[in-house]
Amino acid sequence: MILQQKKIMILGSGELAKEFAIAAQRLGQYVIAVDNYPEAPGMQVAHTHEVINMLDGKALEKIVSHHKPDIIVPEVESIRTTQLQKFEDQGYFVVPTAHATHLTMNRDAIRDMAATKLGVKTASFAYANNYEELQEACQKIGFPNVIKPVMSSSGKGQSIVKKRAQVQKAWDYACKGMRGDTKKVIVEEFINFDYEITLLTVRQKNGKTIFVNPIGHRQEEGDYRESWIPARMTESHLKKAKRIAKKVTDELGGAGLFGVEFFVTKNDVIFSELSPRPHDTGMVTLISQDLSEFELHLRAVLGLPIPKINYYGPSASAVVLANHESDRYEVKGVEKALKFKNTQVRLFAKPTTRKNRRMGVVLSQQGSLKKAREVATKAAKLIKIKP
Repeated sequence: MILQQKKIMILGSGELAKEFAIAAQRLGQYVIAVDNYPEAPGMQVAHTHEVINMLDGKALEKIVSHHKPDIIVPEVESIRTTQLQKFEDQGYFVVPTAHATHLTMNRDAIRDMAATKLGVKTASFAYANNYEELQEACQKIGFPNVIKPVMSSSGKGQSIVKKRAQVQKAWDYACKGMRGDTKKVIVEEFINFDYEITLLTVRQKNGKTIFVNPIGHRQEEGDYRESWIPARMTESHLKKAKRIAKKVTDELGGAGLFGVEFFVTKNDVIFSELSPRPHDTGMVTLISQDLSEFELHLRAVLGLPIPKINYYGPSASAVVLANHESDRYEVKGVEKALKFKNTQVRLFAKPTTRKNRRMGVVLSQQGSLKKAREVATKAAKLIKIKP
């Protein structure tokens, strides 16, 4: 096999796209970063970039026609996915496939496929296109429940609703956090889980499906705050999670890395969500192993072998958040965070801040999970985003 330079167009240029672009350039690939705002993190390391509204099918068609990429890699939800199918029909390689991208970027589509078509156990759920339908859905599912947009990212628009009086507020918040132009929410049964995991699942072009060690994570307001690897699971639970992840990703097809999320209870493993790309909780793999989730995604997309993943030891990540909105800011405390041994800081260099926007991540590899989580969390708290 001859490794040739490919033009890779990344649709979405946040911190995950940035790391993927770096991995691609290390293997000699040409990267075009696309997002709806200038100076996005991925643009800062790409060969070239475009600023467009990715929900505008004509704008997407224009830049694809201009650059003629060999590979199109969707990295966010706000994309006109029907246009991706047209690109695939024209011979472009959409990762993992246009159909898979459409299904997984819409919570209703992927949930229907998993629960109805494949018979995978999920939380009970219902949909609503307006407030009246939401009231009916809540009555059907019961309280407490979880309300979230069918299309969003990083927990935007997600609420835990404990009683009927909170439904209006949850609807308003969901509408505010929606991505795309679909005004629709999903109401889920609240699962009283013991913990959550992300199982990074890699479908290879020329090899069997492989899995990264399970990643535990903690969320606040529907968004990840820390993650760690390996998550402690029973062997039976891990085997079940792998079976479900393979079943779902086999149905989706294509090549690449999928972030498959599960709720884990004492007696069961329950499918939650799936992303057809590197996952934010998987940033911990930047320090935990020799092949990060971004390098694994790239190898799978290019059809390169993945003979083994070598793990360095218990590792954790903790996010650095902004607490204000500004187009100018400075970062303080990095030198304090870096005093911890076996600890790294990754700043995303986003051009603006807003409340709870993820601006960086601290990574730490230690002798135990407890120590790794403690160090990552302490170090992250020392870093301040100041206006």
